Amino acid sequence: MKSIKELYRIGYGPSSSHTMGPRKAAEIFLKRHPDAAAFKVTLYGSLAATGKGHMTDIAIINTLQPVAPVEIIWKPKIFLPFHPNGMTFSSLDKNHNTQEEWTVYSIGGGALAEEGESLTPESPDVYEMNKMTDILQWCERTGKSYWEYVKECEGESIWDYLSEVWSTMKDAIHRGLEAEGVLPGPLNLRRKAANYYIRATGYKQSLQSRGLVFAYALAVSEENASGGKIVTAPTCGSCGVMPAVLYHLQKSREFSDMRILRALATAGLVGNIVKFNASISGAEVGCQGEVGVACAMASAAANQLFGGSPAQIEYAAEMGLEHHLGMTCDPVCGLVQIPCIERNAYAAARALDANLYSAFTDGMHRVSFDKVIEVMKQTGHDLPSLYKETGEGGLAKDYQQM
Repeated sequence: MKSIKELYRIGYGPSSSHTMGPRKAAEIFLKRHPDAAAFKVTLYGSLAATGKGHMTDIAIINTLQPVAPVEIIWKPKIFLPFHPNGMTFSSLDKNHNTQEEWTVYSIGGGALAEEGESLTPESPDVYEMNKMTDILQWCERTGKSYWEYVKECEGESIWDYLSEVWSTMKDAIHRGLEAEGVLPGPLNLRRKAANYYIRATGYKQSLQSRGLVFAYALAVSEENASGGKIVTAPTCGSCGVMPAVLYHLQKSREFSDMRILRALATAGLVGNIVKFNASISGAEVGCQGEVGVACAMASAAANQLFGGSPAQIEYAAEMGLEHHLGMTCDPVCGLVQIPCIERNAYAAARALDANLYSAFTDGMHRVSFDKVIEVMKQTGHDLPSLYKETGEGGLAKDYQQM
């Protein structure tokens, strides 16, 4: 498995697979052909189906257009066999002859892959173990925790990176709580974070706690929907869950920044295991791979902060993902707004519940986290394509794409 730096990517929304990935691919292709007279980019499958709502074309055009004109071709009905998020970049000379064609795939979380090739090599494999069961046994054998395994594999430099991640997450919350108005796109959806925050402060402690978690998750998700700077955790579409849970727990329980960074390390390991063994791409496995995995990550992080054992942390993560199995990815009008934003808030609350439930146990349970990952992967493959980020089925049905 690669570094969790490949999971926690700092960038701009609204989508890691539909915005960050294509922008990065365009940057790579531009370096190959800085003297091209024109570019042609063909988008396939899910990338084409919801690309306009996710600002895929804008991300590519803004990268390539300063050098040469760009033509975007949309082919939403054609799904390339390797992954639903396929795209082909073509560079043209002044006589309109094709210099090179490059097909690449945005496989989730901002990561890229070529058919038959492993993940675009941005960092070496740093984790020898890639199953939660194996890492849990290591923890029990050594007396160490998950974050210590991360430190041993990644080195001390991981704390500097996670510090930047945490700072970016908090900044997104602060901006989102201050921002008001309407989100971009034809839905005319008003921001809710500021109102939720104000209303939550008026309740007594028990209701206030839940209302604040909602407000923090809404703040980050609304920032993402506006193209703001966020951290994929594990994706843009699910970026509000982790910050909401960790920010709320730090403010209410006064956890130190170092303890938050350790929780981020554990959560990153959880997300990395899913990414390696299954997928975090909504276009491949539905929203269970985005919001479901984010909930698992936040559940594990919260349980660690409250002193959970390695077995309890694994159980919290298992519940966070298990109870999102089968969740479809059906963005209305192809925007990362409905139901995405609300799902982030609700998943943050469920993560706190998973932590509490696990804390009442000894960590022993029948279905392992690894088993749930296997089931999630198979469930995702069994889902019809219209429920996997095409904007054609489920809640998105009967709404016209942007």
